[in-house]
Amino acid sequence: MADPPTWHLSGFGDEIDPDPRVQIAVLQALGARHVEVRSAWGTNVVDLTDAQVSDLRTLLADTGQRVSAVASPIGKVDVADARAELDRLRRVAEVAHALDTRYVRIFSFYRPAGVTAAAVRDGVVDALRELTAIAADADLVLLHENEKGIYGDTPARVLDLARTLASPAFRLAWDPANYVQVGVRPHSAGWAELAPYVDYLQVKDADLTTGEVRPAGEGDGEVAETVAALAASGYAGFASLEPHLAVAGRMGGYSGPAAFGTAARAFARITDRAGVSLA
Repeated sequence: MADPPTWHLSGFGDEIDPDPRVQIAVLQALGARHVEVRSAWGTNVVDLTDAQVSDLRTLLADTGQRVSAVASPIGKVDVADARAELDRLRRVAEVAHALDTRYVRIFSFYRPAGVTAAAVRDGVVDALRELTAIAADADLVLLHENEKGIYGDTPARVLDLARTLASPAFRLAWDPANYVQVGVRPHSAGWAELAPYVDYLQVKDADLTTGEVRPAGEGDGEVAETVAALAASGYAGFASLEPHLAVAGRMGGYSGPAAFGTAARAFARITDRAGVSLA
């Protein structure tokens, strides 16, 4: 009989507390040996100084915690400002190397009000090609998150990007709550076609009627169905908690230690039923 699959539990540390010491302590108490780094000491990852990166690297080594991904803000700007993101990604690449991870979260650009997704599609693809080339040269993997309001916020447009870029340096992070917030039941509407491109699971859920973010399994994100499908496929990657249970804003969210624990326990109930171990 095959051993049950084991996934690596992680989480957005700054949803717990600005101080990475607190982030790591809470994550370890929940059984997570990894952290997803979006900010530390209140500073976004793209703006961390070399000294801060060094301090964070030392803290991780001292506590035995590893980094699952750098949750960068790259691509979370208007597509007209895409050129400036190239240098920002080069800086993020330095941070990712220092923190010993190959995964970097990115986005596929906002557009001005009244402008259709079709009108910016070619500009988005061109910018992502350049970002993907930088990542490939740096031996990194970009993880596109399906954020509400960017070009790649629906399954059809995310699939367009994945197929068009067709690079091992451009892969997908699956965020069920974000899909729900654009009116989609994600597993039913997009999993079959998108699954071959998914390298990373972000864990949050949302209500289809209100868009309110909820713990995994308490909304319409079909998290249990996706977990079961991943388990059946032999997935052995990361599951990163991003609960957004207290604050859910355009540039990030916050839960606090108690709500983060609530989110972790809700997800564990789903993985337990699917026969998945978290470590």
